[in-house]
Amino acid sequence: MGLLLLLTCSLLSSCSVVHAQRKFTIRSVELFIEPHVNVTRGTNVTVRCRALVSSLDQEPLSREYVIYKDNKNVYTKTSITPEDLLYPLPHARVANTGNYRCGITIEGKRIKSEDKKLTVTGLSKPVLRLNNTEVTEGDEVTAKCEAPGETGSIFFSFYEGSKVITESGVNGNQLEAQLPLSSTGTHTLHCTYVVFIMQDLFKSEESDAVHVTVREFTSTPVLEIYPLSDVYEGDRLNLLCTIRNPLLDSKSGYLYLSQGMTMLTAGVSAVNYTVVAKSHVPAEFECRFEMGRIEKVTTKQIAVTELFSVPKLTISPAEVFQGDNITLTCRSEIYVPGRINNRDLIYSLSSFREGFTKMSPGVFSGRTLPYEFNYTCAAQARGVLKESQILTVLPKVSVSAPEISVLGLPVVGRTFQILCHSAVGSLPISYTLLKNGVPLKPFRVTLPWQKATFPVSISSPQEINSYRCQAKNRNEVEQHSNSLNATVIVPLTKPTLFTHPNLTQTYLYEGNELLLICEVTGSPPVTYQWYRGGRRLTSASNLSSVGYHFQRLSKEDGGSYHCEAGNEASVVRSEALTVEVYTAIWKQALIVGACVLLPAALVLGCVLYFKSKRGKREAAAELSVKPSGPKSDVSLTLTRSTEVSNAATGLDGAVVSVWTERPPDAGDDDVSNVVPPDPDVEYTEVVHPHSMDPARVPLRKGTDTVYSELKNAPHGAADHHDYGSLEYAGLNGEQPEVGHCSPEVNGYHDLPEPVD
Repeated sequence: MGLLLLLTCSLLSSCSVVHAQRKFTIRSVELFIEPHVNVTRGTNVTVRCRALVSSLDQEPLSREYVIYKDNKNVYTKTSITPEDLLYPLPHARVANTGNYRCGITIEGKRIKSEDKKLTVTGLSKPVLRLNNTEVTEGDEVTAKCEAPGETGSIFFSFYEGSKVITESGVNGNQLEAQLPLSSTGTHTLHCTYVVFIMQDLFKSEESDAVHVTVREFTSTPVLEIYPLSDVYEGDRLNLLCTIRNPLLDSKSGYLYLSQGMTMLTAGVSAVNYTVVAKSHVPAEFECRFEMGRIEKVTTKQIAVTELFSVPKLTISPAEVFQGDNITLTCRSEIYVPGRINNRDLIYSLSSFREGFTKMSPGVFSGRTLPYEFNYTCAAQARGVLKESQILTVLPKVSVSAPEISVLGLPVVGRTFQILCHSAVGSLPISYTLLKNGVPLKPFRVTLPWQKATFPVSISSPQEINSYRCQAKNRNEVEQHSNSLNATVIVPLTKPTLFTHPNLTQTYLYEGNELLLICEVTGSPPVTYQWYRGGRRLTSASNLSSVGYHFQRLSKEDGGSYHCEAGNEASVVRSEALTVEVYTAIWKQALIVGACVLLPAALVLGCVLYFKSKRGKREAAAELSVKPSGPKSDVSLTLTRSTEVSNAATGLDGAVVSVWTERPPDAGDDDVSNVVPPDPDVEYTEVVHPHSMDPARVPLRKGTDTVYSELKNAPHGAADHHDYGSLEYAGLNGEQPEVGHCSPEVNGYHDLPEPVD
């Protein structure tokens, strides 16, 4: 029972919690900057945050507002009213410039507005304050620069006129600094400041100028030198540096005594020093007093007369080679006779005295070293020591035997360069080219990168061995090279193109072998290029060491060929050679045979055809009349016989009809067997176009027609009459001449069909 009550209470509490959750939505959040996003300094600015919220409940919602500036939380407020949140910025300053955003949170829901930038322009005028407007030389002034009403990161600068004295940055609106004013007189000071806002900076105007007067420090140091005039090298100078001022009892200072840049001594109230006068050392002395920032300087300069000049070291001879004997001379050319004489000067070699012998005062003899060396000497008198300038001796190196060579490839008949060069030898070096021992051309090399080159030309390869080089870099000492030995290139002659076999003695047929040979003279190696009709031949299988090889010629291999030969000196071209490839003999025989046999076959066919036609016409023209018996055969045959005609008519050229009887023979049965069984009558018309003599033969109109009738008796008929042979000839109005045959008659043209 208790468990049931507990469960019921839990359900009731859950229902109450569900009903306690509120239904709302945040529609929008906007930020406004009033009165404007760009304002001037001192304007009252308000940042307004407006949130539109819709809710089902009448009870107010708890709203948490946050104002952000440059992504930093600058203001937070919780409210239950729907009114806008106001963030006031009274008397806005440049420091208020930035990007603003607002956000609202209600029961876990958070929405932010978009950014809006507020820009405030205008800075307050800086104020410069000094602790004192009148100071003594060397004192410092305490200055304070203020930026009234400004906040943020500010960078202050202090100026004297347009010159910056000091500057520094603080996170506040004022800066105090110590300003040193070293020179006397009136100084005008002012200050400025710059406010940094994120990536922007805003610079103020200048403050009012403040004048500061600096009084001069009246005391100055005193420098005394004895003697001041008629001073020579070696004289002693007494120096005294002091300062006199009654105010020194209350203030401390320090004295410094220097000669040029060299400090001699230092002290508090007075210092002295003794120095030997030297002409090469600056004779300018300085007495300096320093106290705090105060500096006072007094300088004096005296003239020191040179007792003797700086010695000069010379060498003879002027041009020396390694190992040569040399003489070094050290001399001071000027000295004061009233103070010293020539015997008072002592000379010595300051460096590398070994190997040199003193011949006389200032004269030393020795031998040059195999390398460069620096020599100096010194002259001394009355405590004064002077050294000469450094004399650098660079002994020259004798020239070695030159080497002779050629630049590039020497070609017969062309100009090329011969180079002469010695591996060892000091410049300048004089080179001379010799041919068969006779000097040709000189060349003087004065610079390290120069080369002695000589342009020459030769007419034969052997001529190149006649050249030699001569080199020298000192008098009467000459070095010679060996004879020039180099490979000479001979240009190629014009190629001669010939063939194997010789085209002038034979013909080339398809399938034959041909070798094109390109012959030239000149220096190897020689490269060959083959061309046909202007196009380069690249077939590797045809190329050989002696030419261009055709294993089996074809018709396509015919054409115009030429070759190009080249070596390192030239490229030459041959004349063109025409190669004509004829059709293979067996092909020619085949073609000839085809050409002969085809017409022969045609003629034979025609002959056979006409013979067959003639046989048919003869059979048609022959009229055979056979008796009823198997052994009788009657035939009517049309013939033309000159002799019969003459006998019958007694006229030349006349034709008559003659009936003849052909006796039967044993073959008649066979002949009768080949006659077709058709008993039809066959008619043949013969036309005679030839004209006859009208005086001898009467004219007839029309065309005479000869009819031959062949009638076959049926096989086995009882008619046994022997009719014999009948021959009939009909002529037209024109009779042919005797002895001439009509081709129409001889040809046995077909007779026309019979007319019913």
